[in-house]
Amino acid sequence: MSKGIGREFMEKTQYRYLEESDQNKGLPQPPLEVPTDSNVALINLTPVKDINVQRIDLREAIERRKSLRKYADTSLTMEELSYLLWCTQGVKQIVSRPATIRTVPSAGARHPFETYLLINNVTGLEPGLYRYIALSHQLMVVNLEAEIDDKIMKACLEQEFIKNSAVTFIWTVDMYRTGWRYGERGYRYIHLDAGHVCQNLYLSAQSIDSGVCAIAAFDDEEINSIIGLDGENHFTVYVATVGKVL
Repeated sequence: MSKGIGREFMEKTQYRYLEESDQNKGLPQPPLEVPTDSNVALINLTPVKDINVQRIDLREAIERRKSLRKYADTSLTMEELSYLLWCTQGVKQIVSRPATIRTVPSAGARHPFETYLLINNVTGLEPGLYRYIALSHQLMVVNLEAEIDDKIMKACLEQEFIKNSAVTFIWTVDMYRTGWRYGERGYRYIHLDAGHVCQNLYLSAQSIDSGVCAIAAFDDEEINSIIGLDGENHFTVYVATVGKVL
């Protein structure tokens, strides 16, 4: 096997190549999430304390978990969406570092992800692209144009279940949030963190009779452009569809 980019990435992100981090240099820490425009109204989700979904045994959830690409034409409720968002990026506590303690692990508690949502079939929400504001457990409208689902589906290499899902999660990463502490090695950690987040989605979906399909096949430049990301400092890492089981 020839020594390509992947092997070079694994080599050059070894500890022996690391330079002093911006954290150790005393440079300012980046914000805990991408700031929102104060003029944009936010949509309240079901408060975490009020979420009431069926309880299932962890072993049962693990054994039932599988990737599903076909879904019933049944909407998710706001409560169910709130539950999935809480399980995948919910903020349990803000500690004095400052850092967020969330429902998933993250290297150094850096939690570099932003969650974008292609809403297709959720009761009470107009179809379109939204962003989850984790610190306040709210949603922000990003793009409600009629063709946004087609654009995102095409950016995901024409996988039609992107737009047939009830909701499609798009996880993007604010790279400096991790890089500030870990430098180039942080590029390894964000992909590990993404796996933690998506597995929580798979398992939590079992509680609401839903299935998930994780997606790593997408045109990076195209999907970043649709969302409005620069593709260098903030870019898409992972996608997953969610819908009710047939």
